Amino acid sequence: MNITEVIQNEQVDFTGIESSYFLLGLLSAFDNRFQAMADRTMEAISWKQFFAIICINLCKESPTIRELADIMGSSHQNVKQLLLKLEKKGFVKISTDSRDKRKQRVELTDFCLDFCQKNDERSSQIMKCMFQGITEEQLQMTIQTIIQIEANLKHFKE
Repeated sequence: MNITEVIQNEQVDFTGIESSYFLLGLLSAFDNRFQAMADRTMEAISWKQFFAIICINLCKESPTIRELADIMGSSHQNVKQLLLKLEKKGFVKISTDSRDKRKQRVELTDFCLDFCQKNDERSSQIMKCMFQGITEEQLQMTIQTIIQIEANLKHFKE
């Protein structure tokens, strides 16, 4: 069931719900639906594992596990578990930092880069389909809105 079907479902009543609450629920439901679709599509790895690969690839140098956890918005422990599974599958290599033995750095393997290249066309098709009919202006507004919401959330961490 997609979100439009949920909204139109007679068993659910969204009347009176504030837009901010609705948006937060919508983002959560979307995340769940997207993750399920991506998990089915990727087969060899989960969406969260692929997201870690994307984040590693964005880094200018091999990130530490802590740096990667910060980028992903996740805990060190969760990212470490995710990376251990990726390492077992041959997607990443975890090694001790040469300058600080307490830190572990993560790098993508040639196997991983080959996997990404082989799946690039499928990923592009999915992205084009998902964002069909959405303008660049709408995307930028959504990006800025989510960035602002997260910036506001920072006040509750302190």
